[in-house]
Amino acid sequence: MKLVEPPSCSAASTIVFIGRNHRGQWVAQQQNGLYGGMFVNRAQAVKYALFENGQHPEMIVELSREFELDISGETAPLPASRVA
Repeated sequence: MKLVEPPSCSAASTIVFIGRNHRGQWVAQQQNGLYGGMFVNRAQAVKYALFENGQHPEMIVELSREFELDISGETAPLPASRVA
């Protein structure tokens, strides 16, 4: 029997924040800033987030306020709402 860790314990499934920046572009970024990108629409941001976090939609958090892509490697802001 294979044991499976819940998403909160798995290093492979990390939280990815998505939201819009001040120009209205969609941004996706891993919570620790290890990866991220800018996208023309929400669907592409979600697709990227799923690819990067190992297909875990429960680990994608959509922010309701402006969200800028941070390439400094600092921790992203706290989530406002989840995407399922």
